[in-house]
Amino acid sequence: MSGRLTAARMSPADILRTGATGLRARRTRVVLSALGIAIGIATMVAVIGLSTSSRADLMSQLDRLGTNLLTAEAGKDLDGNPVKLPKNVVAMVNRVGPVEKATATAEVDARVRRSDVVPKEMPAGVTVQAARLDLLDALNAQVDSGTWFTPASENLPAAVLGHIAAERLGVTVPGERILLNDTWFVVIGVLAPVELVPQLDRVAMTGFPAAERYLGFDGHPTTVFERSSDESVEAVRGVLARTVNPGAPESVNVSRPSDALAARAATDKGLTTLMLGLGAVALLVGGVGIANTMIISVLERRQEIGLRRALGATKGHIRMQFLTESLLLSVLGGATGAALGAIATAIFAAAQGWTAVVPAWALGGGIGATLAIGVIAGLYPAIRASRLHPTVALNTT
Repeated sequence: MSGRLTAARMSPADILRTGATGLRARRTRVVLSALGIAIGIATMVAVIGLSTSSRADLMSQLDRLGTNLLTAEAGKDLDGNPVKLPKNVVAMVNRVGPVEKATATAEVDARVRRSDVVPKEMPAGVTVQAARLDLLDALNAQVDSGTWFTPASENLPAAVLGHIAAERLGVTVPGERILLNDTWFVVIGVLAPVELVPQLDRVAMTGFPAAERYLGFDGHPTTVFERSSDESVEAVRGVLARTVNPGAPESVNVSRPSDALAARAATDKGLTTLMLGLGAVALLVGGVGIANTMIISVLERRQEIGLRRALGATKGHIRMQFLTESLLLSVLGGATGAALGAIATAIFAAAQGWTAVVPAWALGGGIGATLAIGVIAGLYPAIRASRLHPTVALNTT
């Protein structure tokens, strides 16, 4: 009784085991080839993770600080002369229906010195502004040390410094004195960084009454800060310039400080795209390295291929063996790279005080990309290996 010959069959487990055996025989080459893929995936995962973590922290800042703050600054008239805002400008702004809070500051022409032995011609890099009592509440700002102005201290020669101004003047604790023009002012407080209005970090502030009494200030504000409900911000923005200076609204510059933070997020997104491009290049180089490794492997293992063919392995078996080796090599690099990228994100985010965020799609996309590269890089070597004739392959030295 005669039977028909049938092609040998290999189960998925057999294919996987055969592919893994081929890699274990060349461990150094495997590690170096997988390294290219790992670098590319690690770069892409880390870039996406850091960018996402940065933007999440930025959005958290915006949520905490609020996006409903508008500023109106006095500009210049058509002749180029500085425009003065009305002294009662805060009361005028408060009369706008949706406005919830309004306050103001004013630039004061005064020189700041640490002591009287410092020459008047040597600037400290600190400017002087008059501030209202309700400034901190309107800006969601905090005093880092000391106190803010009170109804009593705003009339006295007392100053509150921004945190950068305090560093430049060498003021470490409240109670120290500084010179504004030729008058000694006592520092009663130092502000924490004002994130929405960072220019206040470089300012020495005093009360409006004290600025008028001791520094020759004329009492006209130069910047108005206003908060309204989120849904009415744009409506208030449209009328704020006319409210602040009805006679010359075109000379008033209205801005929204949170726009700068949003622009920073957009800049970060553009930088992320650039870095992803660099990661993709590294990934491409890794793919070329795998293809090169697999082609060399085919050339070196001709006798092995011929022997397997002679023992009954089909062309399909040979193709699957080398394609599996390529996929395993890519997955090894991809998994290592994804882990390294996630670890790098966690470490850097912790150093910056961010919450580490690594999107699941970034990890999944990284692994998916490595599988695609494995197939592409291993396809030609696998086909080339399967086309070797058993007799020719066994005779290869």
